[in-house]
Amino acid sequence: MENTTQKASLTPKFFFVSLGVIVGLITSVSSFLILLFETLNKRFPDVLNATYQYGYNSSSFDSLRAPLATLIIFFPAFFILSYFWRKFAKVGLGHIDTIIRKWMIYLILFFASITIIIDLVTLVQYFVAGEITNRFIFKVLGTIIVAALIWFYYYFELTGYVIGIKIWKKKTGLLFGLKSIIFVLALITWSFVIMGSPAKQRALRFDDRRVSDLQSIQSQVINYWQQKEKLPATLSEIANPISSFAIPVDPEFEKGIKYEYNVTGKMSFELCGTFSLPMPKGWQEYNSGGGVIRPMSTTVGTTDVSVPNVYPYPSGTNDSWDHQAGRTCFARTIDKDLYPPYPKILKN
Repeated sequence: MENTTQKASLTPKFFFVSLGVIVGLITSVSSFLILLFETLNKRFPDVLNATYQYGYNSSSFDSLRAPLATLIIFFPAFFILSYFWRKFAKVGLGHIDTIIRKWMIYLILFFASITIIIDLVTLVQYFVAGEITNRFIFKVLGTIIVAALIWFYYYFELTGYVIGIKIWKKKTGLLFGLKSIIFVLALITWSFVIMGSPAKQRALRFDDRRVSDLQSIQSQVINYWQQKEKLPATLSEIANPISSFAIPVDPEFEKGIKYEYNVTGKMSFELCGTFSLPMPKGWQEYNSGGGVIRPMSTTVGTTDVSVPNVYPYPSGTNDSWDHQAGRTCFARTIDKDLYPPYPKILKN
């Protein structure tokens, strides 16, 4: 009698492990698919919804970083919980635990089936619209493969059969486990190839800071000329404690890297900086996190007209700041018509 009562009772350990498996599976699969989709978007940008850009923007990779970090943490946790879940099932479950196990598997099978159906409906919808692209085909195939693997694995857990052929559960679990590890590692590796290593990302952020600093210096030099109708002899002349403008320094100035300013003519000068990597350039989609073309309003007569922002870089940088790795100088000549001197205040 004692054994029967114990077998029929609910085991909290198995319940929470089952709950962890469901949460881990949903989180791992969603982060895997999001990472796959965003990586494909970066690798195969749609030129109908993109602009050719010069420059780097850290936020453009936020859509990859979040699912990548989630997948790296949650997938191993899901894998470990699945191991214990199968281990508990082998020992023997009570009646209530068996019901929980079946409900869990049926729920997973249901969601996997719905995912495949929705995926196929979306494929037909895009096919009819004539918007079939390589990246979309890869997205559909990736979704179907992931959903199919989940469906077959848990169907076998429920029935002990895969496509009508009975095989050992141990070998099946090992087979599906190895496949999932290979797919996850392959996607993580590919996403790093597209995004770049953490060291490369940091180097690009340094270069982004350098371009921004040089822009700031250039703006101050032009402002100095407009006020005094002469170029500053050195950068120290544009420092202004009243307006709180301090001369920017290179983020790696401790290594001896610094910005350079040289006067090359009455109205011309050059700015130089030392960059870690060549400036990235290529197609970037409007909704991919950075470099968004926002219409700016202008007035023609009495009519407001929306004109697309011609600057592909968020802070206004375009090919005029294109650079390679190493020391690069940018020649500038002030156009008096575009930047006229400020009017003098007449004294009585």
